[in-house]
Amino acid sequence: MNPTVSIVGRPNVGKSTLFNRLIGRRKAIVHDEYGVTRDRHYGESFWNGRNFTVVDTGGYLPNEEDVITAGIREQVHLAMDESDVILFVVDTESGISSLDQSVANMLRKQEKPVFLVVNKADNEQKTMEAVEFYSLGFDEIYPVSAISGTGTGDLLDKVVEKLPPEEPESNEPKYPKIAFVGRPNVGKSSLMNSLLKSDRCLVTDIPGTTRDSINSHLEYEGKNYIIVDTAGLRKKAKVKENIEFYSTVRTNRAIKEADVVVLMLDANQGFDDQDKRILREAENFNKGIVIALNKWDIVPEKDTNLLKEFHTYIYSKVPTMKYVPIISISALTGQRIEKVISTAEKVIQERKKEISTPQLNNFIEALLKERALPVKRGRKLKIQYAVQVKSNPPVFKFFMNNPQELPPNYRRFIESKLREEYGFEGVPITMVFRQK
Repeated sequence: MNPTVSIVGRPNVGKSTLFNRLIGRRKAIVHDEYGVTRDRHYGESFWNGRNFTVVDTGGYLPNEEDVITAGIREQVHLAMDESDVILFVVDTESGISSLDQSVANMLRKQEKPVFLVVNKADNEQKTMEAVEFYSLGFDEIYPVSAISGTGTGDLLDKVVEKLPPEEPESNEPKYPKIAFVGRPNVGKSSLMNSLLKSDRCLVTDIPGTTRDSINSHLEYEGKNYIIVDTAGLRKKAKVKENIEFYSTVRTNRAIKEADVVVLMLDANQGFDDQDKRILREAENFNKGIVIALNKWDIVPEKDTNLLKEFHTYIYSKVPTMKYVPIISISALTGQRIEKVISTAEKVIQERKKEISTPQLNNFIEALLKERALPVKRGRKLKIQYAVQVKSNPPVFKFFMNNPQELPPNYRRFIESKLREEYGFEGVPITMVFRQK
């Protein structure tokens, strides 16, 4: 698991701007008003050969100073617990405030590396003025300009030096990982318990009990798996507790590290935007995906067409993800829970599927006869040949003239036909089009 670097500090010192700079893209909202960063943000960064997670702990709402101070204390304490390195950001333009002092007092009492980052030092004069921040009691200061990037390279050099050593490759067998994800109280821990036939996980009706990801070993039909129970992901508007945010970070890490992601839904609650976001996250990471409709035993008025109606409903919400299998289970009664693992195993095998180059090019030839490529700018588009360059997950490369002119609907047509011919159930397909 990647180490974590948290960015802390009072409002309006440029934490989100620094966050965007460190992850290399504009993700956090940046504005001069206090309280713009209401949600917590995290992203992945890479520097000097090391990958690490960056967390922006912005989002204080300074309506009352005592509330702000308490909020900062809570955030910083959490950063201490969760982070390997902390970036304490201050503002050279406004100087040292009482809130800066409050944060500094707490940070000096713990043993994790803290880097005092003096932001907005975008000229020589402001860099010289940054020396006043030595009075906060830290041995070194790092003047930077988050907007221009000045000084951030030197800062990152030092940050990477303080990250914990990379964990050596384990000699233990690398079993496939199946992560159970979803909103709070959909039955993830109950499913773990049913599968393991033990009380490995705490099961309760109180949403949010599982704060950390929990890994367990499972043997099923002679095959070994690591199954991962994760904290429930709330809608962003409801992520008010800081600890909930870090649970979200850990859940997304679990998605990133899994081979198959099982999105669990409460069949009595339906499918919402948060579920859609989880699916997109898993798809973006090219993970195998299964949807499990839990609590099927208490769905009222079941009939033979109900499951089919659920399929239609969910696929209408994510029409490009009809390749994802949907199963119905009851974690509480144990009804069809083994199907979760058998379906995940099928998806694991689908991820490993390889199509030979002759097979693939025969497929392309037939596809082009069925639906000819369009003419763009007076030239007919042509796909010369295709090859599968990777499996687990599958990646296909197509060589053609003017790939930038290929319409999105034709790309979708190719993917649809690939699935129709070769399956890849539950598996995102990556298609790359290159100039020949």
